Amino acid sequence: MGFDPVAWDTEGTKRRILEAAASEFARYGPDGTTIERIATTAGANKERVYNYFGGKRDLFRRVLRDELATVAQAVPVESFAAVDVGDYAGRVYDYHRERPELNRLMRWEGLAFDGEVPDEALRREYYAAKSAAVSDAQRRGAVTTSIDADHLIFLVLSLAGWWSAVPQVARMFTGEPTEEEHARRRAAVVEAARRVARAP
Repeated sequence: MGFDPVAWDTEGTKRRILEAAASEFARYGPDGTTIERIATTAGANKERVYNYFGGKRDLFRRVLRDELATVAQAVPVESFAAVDVGDYAGRVYDYHRERPELNRLMRWEGLAFDGEVPDEALRREYYAAKSAAVSDAQRRGAVTTSIDADHLIFLVLSLAGWWSAVPQVARMFTGEPTEEEHARRRAAVVEAARRVARAP
């Protein structure tokens, strides 16, 4: 099979557009971002952005879908009977620390969309799988049954993700985010998640 530089360039351009869009949307939201700025950052023209991804809302939907797929692959879980809840929460904390764009994109989504959000049915399935991981552990006696599975996983994700969602508040409470402070925050997240989920 021969090398096709045009196809390679197309994929490279799409990747640059998606990276630029993720950065711009995370910073300015879907309403404050322009296709022109995304195209300029990506080194592409506006027509190419529209041709590849449609309008701005379609591009925002694609960026968020890709970010959620990335975190799902980076921090997988099938059952909390096999995976320690605290370790999982720590890995989620690490992910959000390294990639704060996801939290920012989700906050912008909450502000920009009234009611149902892009890919809501698909994302409900994704979140249901996380709740099922808790339910399985509850059936096996590995985590508490005093909190419903859907609430428990939401609480664990909130413990791990809120630090990067409101970094200015975290800084005011706990000081500058040095490596030492991140280690302290992570340890607190791990311990808190374990305590919340601990079976009697």
